Parts: sequence; structure tokens; C-alpha cells
Amino acid sequence: MENSSLENGKAQFVPTIRSGSWTDIGHRKCMEDEHICVDDLSKHLGLLFEGPQPYAFYGVFDGHCGAGAAIFVRNNLLRLVLEDVDFLQMVRKDGDFFIAAEKAVKNAFLLADLSLADDSDVDSSCGTTVLIALILGRSLLVANAGDCRAVLCRRGRAVALSRDHKPDLFSERLRIEALGGFVDDGYLNGELSVARALGDWDMKMPKGSPSPLSSEPEFQQVDLTEEDEFLIIGCDGIWDVISSEWAVNMVREELMQYNDPERCSRKLVQEALRQNTQDNLTVVVVSFSAEPPPVIERPPLRYHYIAAEGFRSLRGFLEAV
Repeated sequence: MENSSLENGKAQFVPTIRSGSWTDIGHRKCMEDEHICVDDLSKHLGLLFEGPQPYAFYGVFDGHCGAGAAIFVRNNLLRLVLEDVDFLQMVRKDGDFFIAAEKAVKNAFLLADLSLADDSDVDSSCGTTVLIALILGRSLLVANAGDCRAVLCRRGRAVALSRDHKPDLFSERLRIEALGGFVDDGYLNGELSVARALGDWDMKMPKGSPSPLSSEPEFQQVDLTEEDEFLIIGCDGIWDVISSEWAVNMVREELMQYNDPERCSRKLVQEALRQNTQDNLTVVVVSFSAEPPPVIERPPLRYHYIAAEGFRSLRGFLEAV
């Protein structure tokens, strides 16, 4: 019987997980960002998984109106995912990762949101955006509610693994307006600069009712290959001043030189500060190899020349237009 770990005669890619993170309060008076990095989830929890390794979990949480909601979600979201019975059975039996993980993560987001409504220690005006990345073997699942961002580096190219849930994003505006909300100058109901978040129960409908401010995550799925070099996840303080492509280029150059994900994270934060970002800063870089990224051989540029006679004809045509 053919080995299931073989594909077209070649062994499937198995990532070697390393991560680093960096945070900074920036120009704000208080720090409202939180994050979590677990490179070896089975070891971290003391559980014996029979599914493929590695098994890792990462998250960034951008709080607003205080850090309470971000701290609560950071402390509870992973537990809620892992308590899902179907998800644990899938992991132990090497089942369909994406189906079970999406279900478990979606339920965890919604449960965490409902728990915030009942937590007297968290003010009802306090909320947080949430982005997590879950890795099982070579399967990567990203879940996002808000304007944190996940970007994959695939052989030097930036691949978006999330959308920024801004209220004026066309699909979000349609959903908001269909549920009785409105968008004013880029703000949901004139108050909040994101269209999805956990918490903010002073803005949401009663429990069980659809709300213009949604806590439901969007998902992106990837089967990692040897071309996938690293993942960047960060709060919007980074992305307000640094494009995804710029971030990927910076991290790749830093990894090639120093091969240290934490140093890469610090570099991104320092660059965002240099670009005068006005927000808190949190970024996590997850490398999928023990080695630095390889040098990419670019094809030589090709130049096309126009003969003098052809150029004169073209100029005459343009002047006659």
C-alpha cells in the first residue's frame, strides 16, 4: 500500500516551527494589545496527540476602550477551541482538519464573545479584534474578526490570508446596513473603526440576535509546501504604515541575514515606529524552516527597442490624435 505521506512520489512538506514576537506601546498612553505564541501545543498542554506534528497556535488581540477584552480572549480562546469534542477526536484520528477546526474555532469565538457579555470585570464598552493561526502538520488555518492581518511569504511573495474588516469594506457595509446599522466616515454607527470584534456589548443587539458588529470570524486555509517560508500576523498598528509586501521583504531579508524570527518582529515594530504609527504595536513571525530563506534567482530583465523609423511613425500617430 502506498504511503499516505507521499505525494507524486515525493514526501510531503513538514514545517519546522519557530516563532518570535515583539510589542511596543507606541504613542498611546496604555497598552491594549495582547498576543500568544505556542510553538508546540501538545507539549504545552501535556496532551498526547496521534495526529500529524507540529501542532502550534498563535494569536494577536487588539483591544479598544481598555485591555480587558483582549486579556480575557487571550486567556480563554485556546481553551475553548481545545474543549471542542469533535476537534479533539479529529486531531487524534487524523481526520479532516479544516472542517473540524473551522467549526471549533467559530464556536470558540462566539462563546468567548458571549462570555464577555457576562463578565462583570470587563466593561461593556470594551472590545477586541482577534486573529489566530492554527497549525497541524502542514495544514494552516487563519481565523480573523477585525483589522489584524495575516500575511504568508511564499517564495518571496506576499500572500494575504485575511481581510481587514473595516466598516467601509463593501461586503461589510452591506452586512451592517442589512442589520440596521450604518457607516459614517468609516466608523460603524459613527463609533467604531472595525466591523467585527469580540466584546463591545454596549453596541451589540441582545444575545442571540444578529448584530451589525459581528463576532464571527472569516477563515483562510492553506496546505503548506516547501515554497511557504514564514507567516506574519500583526495588529493594525503595523499595517497602518507598512504594506504587506514591504513587511514580507523586510522579514525575508532579516531572516536571510540573522535567521531569528524574534529579531524580525522587532525590526517590523521599529520600522512602524519610524514611520510614525499612532497605535500600539504587536507582531508575530512564524518561520516554517530551520534554515534561512534561499536566495531567489530572478530572471534577467528584457528590454524592447523600437527602431528609429517605427518610433517616428508612432510619434506622428500620437501627435495626430
